[in-house]
Amino acid sequence: MRVEDVMGRVAIAVRPETSFADLVATMRRFKVGAVAVIDADRRPVGMVSAHDLLLKEIEEPGHRRVFEGRARRAERAKAAGGTAGQLMTTPPITVTARTTVREAARIMHDHHVRQLPVVGEDDGKIVGTVHQSDLLKIFARPPEEVRADVEDALARAGVDPRAVSIRVEPGLVSLRGVVPRRSQIAAAVDGVRAVDGVIEVDDRLSYETDDLVTVPPLFM
Repeated sequence: MRVEDVMGRVAIAVRPETSFADLVATMRRFKVGAVAVIDADRRPVGMVSAHDLLLKEIEEPGHRRVFEGRARRAERAKAAGGTAGQLMTTPPITVTARTTVREAARIMHDHHVRQLPVVGEDDGKIVGTVHQSDLLKIFARPPEEVRADVEDALARAGVDPRAVSIRVEPGLVSLRGVVPRRSQIAAAVDGVRAVDGVIEVDDRLSYETDDLVTVPPLFM
C-alpha cells in the first residue's frame, strides 16, 4: 500500500505571513496538531506544530542562559516569533503519493512527527496530508487482499500456495503445510511478514528435503 491509498486529499496549510493568532485559530478549527507553511507556488517551506506555538507559554521573555546549545537558541527564537515564517521548522519533511505506507511510518517515527505533507513528484506542490491515523488503515485491509498478497509472497519464494494452508486473521497469518526444501521456509516467512497489514506469522511449515545440511569433508 502507498500513501495515495490512505492520505487525506485536503491539506491544511498557511502562508509565512500568517499571524500567531490565526495559526491557533486554524489548528483549533480543523482539529490538527500541525500545519504546513507554503510559498506562493503551494510548495511547502516549513511546518508549524502545536509544540512550536506552546513555546510562547514555556519560554520566559528575555530569559537567556549563559551556556545554551543551538537547539535551545532556535526554540528561544521561535518563542519570540509572531508569524508562521518565524515559528516554522525547516526544511519540511514530506512524502509523495507513491511513498509506501511502511516508509511513511518509518519517517514519522524517525522524526517524531504525526503528520506529513504529501507533495507532487514533479512539481513539489502540496496535494494532501497523511496522518498517523491514516497509516493505521493498513491493519484494516480486507482478508482477501492480504491473502492474495500472501499467496504472491509464497510463490516468489518458490512455494506453491496451493500446497500451504493459509489462515488470515487481523495482523496474523498462519501457515501450515509441507514445502519442497527447508531453505524455502525462511524466504516464505520473510516474504509474508513483509505483506502490508501483517504483524506476526505463525509458521508451522515442514519440508521434504533439508538442503541446509552441511556435509563434512571426507579425509583420506
